[in-house]
Amino acid sequence: MLKSGLAAATAGFVMAAVAGAASAEAPPLSVYGRLPNVEQVEISPDGTKLAIAVTDGENRMLAIREAAEGNKVITAMKFGSTKLRGVQWAGPEHVLITTSSTAEVYGLAGPKREYLMAFDFNLVTKKQRLLISDQEDAMNIVLASPAVRIIDGVPFAFAQGVHFIDSQGENTLYKINLKTGITRRMDSGGSQDTDEWLVAPDGQPLAQSLYDEKQGAWSLKIKAERGWTTAEKAISKMGSRGLSGLGRDGRSVLVWFDDENDEDKTYLREYALDGSHVTVPDSEKFDSLIHAPDGSSLVGAFSLVGDDRRYTFFDAKLQASWNAVVKAFPGDQVSLASWSDDKRQLVVEVDSPTQGPAYALVDLNTKSARFLTDVYLDLTPEGVSKVEPIKYKAADGLEITGYLTLPNGKDPKNLPLVVLPHGGPQGRDSLGFDWWSQALASRGYAVLQPNFRGSQGFGYSFVKAGFGQWGKAMQTDLSDGVRFLAKQGTIDPKRVCIVGASYGGYAALAGATLDKGVYRCAASVAGPADLKRMLVDSNKLYSTSNNSTLRYWLRFMGAEGLKDPDLTAISPARLADKVEIPVLLIHGKDDTVVPYVQSTLMADALKKAGKPVELVTLPSEDHWLSRGATRLQMLTSVVGFLEKNNPPN
Repeated sequence: MLKSGLAAATAGFVMAAVAGAASAEAPPLSVYGRLPNVEQVEISPDGTKLAIAVTDGENRMLAIREAAEGNKVITAMKFGSTKLRGVQWAGPEHVLITTSSTAEVYGLAGPKREYLMAFDFNLVTKKQRLLISDQEDAMNIVLASPAVRIIDGVPFAFAQGVHFIDSQGENTLYKINLKTGITRRMDSGGSQDTDEWLVAPDGQPLAQSLYDEKQGAWSLKIKAERGWTTAEKAISKMGSRGLSGLGRDGRSVLVWFDDENDEDKTYLREYALDGSHVTVPDSEKFDSLIHAPDGSSLVGAFSLVGDDRRYTFFDAKLQASWNAVVKAFPGDQVSLASWSDDKRQLVVEVDSPTQGPAYALVDLNTKSARFLTDVYLDLTPEGVSKVEPIKYKAADGLEITGYLTLPNGKDPKNLPLVVLPHGGPQGRDSLGFDWWSQALASRGYAVLQPNFRGSQGFGYSFVKAGFGQWGKAMQTDLSDGVRFLAKQGTIDPKRVCIVGASYGGYAALAGATLDKGVYRCAASVAGPADLKRMLVDSNKLYSTSNNSTLRYWLRFMGAEGLKDPDLTAISPARLADKVEIPVLLIHGKDDTVVPYVQSTLMADALKKAGKPVELVTLPSEDHWLSRGATRLQMLTSVVGFLEKNNPPN
């Protein structure tokens, strides 16, 4: 359907890729390790302009371009090293920008936090303005990305901020007229338990989510003609159920619930103004929701079924249009990035297994498409390694899936291996381009990314299988993958190292202390090392020691509380004397998720035990490797460590 326009665009894309593929040398690590060339592309509501978050590998900039071929630059804003977290249009003349920074705020108790701030950029005046400012007894931060509503042709932003009453902060809803700049405090809910708001298309507060941390009790309030009423209450020990946007009719409220009769399923409830609710059909199959471009209603959902990315739209014509878009990129994984209000102009991310990811603009009216830009500059086809889905059985018979990245130009026999477990631990890896595994493969290593028990996306029973398995079955799921690949003859079992970040960093340290004899070296990036200390530090963020975050971690760790000796038994920093392999520790100083002290504790314990260890500190870096220079520093340090202790040749 999109053949003609796509053919020309694809030809240019392939030719550019081939032109850069003359050298047989591996690409420099900066191709993978610096920030991607493009981080986000948002099309304007009328489909005429593109807001593109671009980088030079370190510094960020937001470019506003015409969507028409030629992509003429309209204006641009430089952000330098500022962490740009989100871009969204508010009508054709306003762009909302969300940034974040790590800071300690005078007068607030607790450690450093990552704070969000939101700005409005006016394309007519070329001026940028902070959304919440000059508000009495309020912080100038937002708690989430703003919501946009167009009311009588005027764009409004609705932002959740913090308003203080008697020195206690409350989640408060603010209404900002983007045309006049007038900001009004709408509602605070009258409770410190309010954690989220939902605004109706007419700009009125429609629903609020409340969560009592100490009791683990969640409730839903809906505002009807007679005012606020409680529509639902439920026990939710592991955190607030929150709100998932407006329903299919644009007036109902969406909330995820667990199936009382089948714990392996969750489903989506749609609450009407009177508090009654229905279940959205087939919602137990949804992984995420798709709302109309203006946020006014639920129009579809996304599901990852095995390695198949499925978009389901409730409208048959919309589904047919999407099917045509996917068909136009055969063999590639296609994701919806943004679309115009009429849903006829789409920006999609196209992940090619041979060329890597790129953004394309699809015009359903002209049945044409063209590539806009590669996500990673200077990435050639020879710099993209093959990724294969794999399956194997854990020691107890549980089936584990994962992905094996194989280095180009090498016979897949007796290869050196890097095990690269994901974070979370309730995260997952998926098929597609992964900058870290691709970088390691470019250096000659096979890379295994297992979706060990506890990973999401395989049903709740698979998640539940991970409860209490930190350092235990979640760990041996990784080494069972090593044994599987060794039995296949793909890898050399004597040349295996483990590398990971966040929970994956813990897994790397556990591979050196709890699952010995499998790995030649271990590299942990921002990994927990002393679990009791991590939980104690995490508790400083909350007003109560009985909170959902603590309950969540203890459930996975298999401990009854902070004094449980089981925490010591699975804490690598307490087991440093057992280490027999080189260990690399890398950590950002501004990490607010797993504090930097976790790596210093591990380093001190290893030094005291006389074990080989190197600690690399990433200045001004957070938990997510948000800065280009320090992200590249991490990757360069890991590769140097691997090449020293597990040479690829």
